[in-house]
Amino acid sequence: MAGLEIKNLSKSFDGNVILKDIIISVAAGKLMVVLGPSGCGKSTLLRLIAGLEQVDSGTIAIDGKDITYMEPRLRKTALVFQNYALYPHMTVFENIAFPLKVSKVSKDKIRAEVHKTAQLLELDGLLDRYPAQLSGGQRQRVALGRGLIREPSIFLLDEPLSNLDAALRIKMRQEIVALQKRLDITMIYVTHDQTEALTMADSMILLRDGIIQQAGKPSELYKHPVNSFVASFIGMPPMNLFDEEIKNGIGTSLPIIYGKTIADGKYKAGIRPEHIDIDRDGPISGTVKSIEYIGPVSHLAVQTENLLLTIVVDSGRNRFSIGDKIQLTINLEQVLLFQE
Repeated sequence: MAGLEIKNLSKSFDGNVILKDIIISVAAGKLMVVLGPSGCGKSTLLRLIAGLEQVDSGTIAIDGKDITYMEPRLRKTALVFQNYALYPHMTVFENIAFPLKVSKVSKDKIRAEVHKTAQLLELDGLLDRYPAQLSGGQRQRVALGRGLIREPSIFLLDEPLSNLDAALRIKMRQEIVALQKRLDITMIYVTHDQTEALTMADSMILLRDGIIQQAGKPSELYKHPVNSFVASFIGMPPMNLFDEEIKNGIGTSLPIIYGKTIADGKYKAGIRPEHIDIDRDGPISGTVKSIEYIGPVSHLAVQTENLLLTIVVDSGRNRFSIGDKIQLTINLEQVLLFQE
């Protein structure tokens, strides 16, 4: 097993900063998810770890060994790409075997290792097929197998499920987590999908414009975001965010009594939809503007005097229609205030 340590890593292309002062620590045998919007530097980070790009500054170490300038083939990393990158003219067997063949491993050992890997990924009966004859999920397993057969110290996955349909993505992310736990392998998983991040990660980082906004356990980023970007990016439906000015402990956007312990000033305030309750005696009046049915829950957009708020209600108890007047109560303990 190997852990990963990245210190003060920076990378620019043509004068454009892609990553800046990245610091990451991943314990051996853990799964870290790198989350962020498109163009934030996620894929570049993986390519730097794999050695496909050279760092401008900073260090990368695996299991305590500095690999910052080591050749890619010597790093014992495996990178699985978004588009699988399978060779169309090769069978599943040949695709999985390719890394060992390049390393001039004996044919008998290649055969044994391919069958062992195929069995692990439930590809036993597909070894003679070509990529064009496989489903998206099967192709993804082949790509995983080609990486695993190298017995990497660090397994890098770059948005591996983005080409799959929703149902298959759920199944595959469960399989990847189960595989990672079973093999006890250190894994870095890149995605822009917050659901993947929250459900898969032992730990996660959220990137924006090449800078880590927050790192920690998924629950920490969800419950204790350090800024409004983290608060807005994580959570479905998104957190209600609004400009708030507090004077003498009272808000001006919503009739909330924050208390004298909150300094007067302008804030970005946030409250998650599940922390707003429908309460006929509540102090906030609103009108239902839209209703989205999402199976067991429904999302209601409610227009108050100053704000449009999203709330979550049990679909089985939702008796509201568009245009209904309702009263709301906000759980004050769950309101977050950001000074930005």
